Amino acid sequence: MNEIIIESRRKKIETIKSLFPDSYIIDVTSKSEYPWIKFSPFYPHKDIPIPFSDNLFSKSVEGIWQGLKVFENNDIDISKFEIENMRNIKRTIRKYGKIKGHRKGIYSLEIIDYFQSKKKIYLPTYKWILENKLKVEIEELRKIVKLKPLVLLDYEISEDVFSSKPISHAYLIKLFLENNYPE
Repeated sequence: MNEIIIESRRKKIETIKSLFPDSYIIDVTSKSEYPWIKFSPFYPHKDIPIPFSDNLFSKSVEGIWQGLKVFENNDIDISKFEIENMRNIKRTIRKYGKIKGHRKGIYSLEIIDYFQSKKKIYLPTYKWILENKLKVEIEELRKIVKLKPLVLLDYEISEDVFSSKPISHAYLIKLFLENNYPE
């Protein structure tokens, strides 16, 4: 298997091509083209199980992440689970105040911190779409990386999944392809 590199989508494509001239470059953000846009956490795959919420589903991974978020001035927002147009999903501290954490399921009173939320909500949910909604695309990436290095473009490029920075889903794709997805 060739190398898998994570780069910022904010960089000029010419710069990326000059840095990695023999690589296959794929944008996996919400601004990408089909089928690669399907890797975006905002993409409406539909029927994604909401962690700790039996028989309840979301259209997108980001819908779950934002919907279960709890602020000092606002509780969860179940309307985020239904968004299909990939717009107006994010909920910000500017509008709702300081983040308290994420509710451990729709009906739970327990609020878990950012680290635990990543571990118990985001990571398993994103892995679920890789395993259940993106099988064909994952196989295509596996074929590509056998032939040449692969550059995945994302807005977030942190390779420390458990830092205070937002998770790079491109990095999660890389880890999944390398059979090293975090538990």
